[in-house]
Amino acid sequence: MPKKTKIILGVDPGSILLGYAFLKATGQKVELLSMGVLDMRKMESQSQKMSFIYSELDRLIQYYEPSTGALEDPFYGKNAQSMLKLGRAQGAVMAVMGNHGLSVAEYSPRSIKKAVTGKGAASKEQVAAMLPHLVKGDFHHDFLDATDAVGVAYCHYLQGSSASKGGKRYKGWGDFLNNNPKRKG
Repeated sequence: MPKKTKIILGVDPGSILLGYAFLKATGQKVELLSMGVLDMRKMESQSQKMSFIYSELDRLIQYYEPSTGALEDPFYGKNAQSMLKLGRAQGAVMAVMGNHGLSVAEYSPRSIKKAVTGKGAASKEQVAAMLPHLVKGDFHHDFLDATDAVGVAYCHYLQGSSASKGGKRYKGWGDFLNNNPKRKG
């Protein structure tokens, strides 16, 4: 029986830099197709930024044709204006995904870090360092927002892989590595 291929879109929402990544998953093989950021640092108005997010993600979705999407839930900060801007960016992302008929999953920063590194309190740098051991591809990028988006997509891949289909469940990162020695990079 041939293995089904899925293209997964991962997004780290932001109103200044928005990270995105497209992963191709075939069975247990996961490859990076593309990663990058939408850079809105020179844009002044929120409406211009949201329009840019929508149009650029629309273009990327048309090109890569993902079957599913995931985004990072914003963590709750003390600055209400920052949260409002982040929520707008998240809404633009959800709207464009929805218009393409993609199911959208949301993951907390802690659950993404735990999926990638085994530790929910891992730093962004630790996530970026671990991903090349889990996903095949070229990880050269100047912004951690892009690697965060790869982490979002990888977390979504794990959520939809064997554990959710009645396959083997693991007690933790060490148990997973012991049962999957080829995945140790």
